[in-house]
Amino acid sequence: MSNDKVGEIGEELAAGFLKKNGYIILERNKKMPGGEIDIIARAPAGELVFVEVKTLADESAGRLSPEDEISSAKLTKMRRVAGLFANANPELVHEERGWQIDAVAIVLTDPPTVRHYENV
Repeated sequence: MSNDKVGEIGEELAAGFLKKNGYIILERNKKMPGGEIDIIARAPAGELVFVEVKTLADESAGRLSPEDEISSAKLTKMRRVAGLFANANPELVHEERGWQIDAVAIVLTDPPTVRHYENV
């Protein structure tokens, strides 16, 4: 399976997982200057959430886990792009709760493994 296909499946699973847990999906694959945000959602408590999705076909592919694919450089880039989006869309930012970056790590086992990390 190609990396693009693995990523598409992972993003679909992540969106379904988030919806099942009370999140409202606002946008997917949002391209912004400097990067792309996989999922933008509203959390059950009201905060705006930018979600980075990392998916592996399996954990025996020479990598330890999908979480290992989320580098500090990637998070710095996400913060910058999320800030641009939030500043351009202040009506989406909860006045008291603000916004946050979450990560969803998926391994395409049978059944798939989905791990959600809030406010990374």
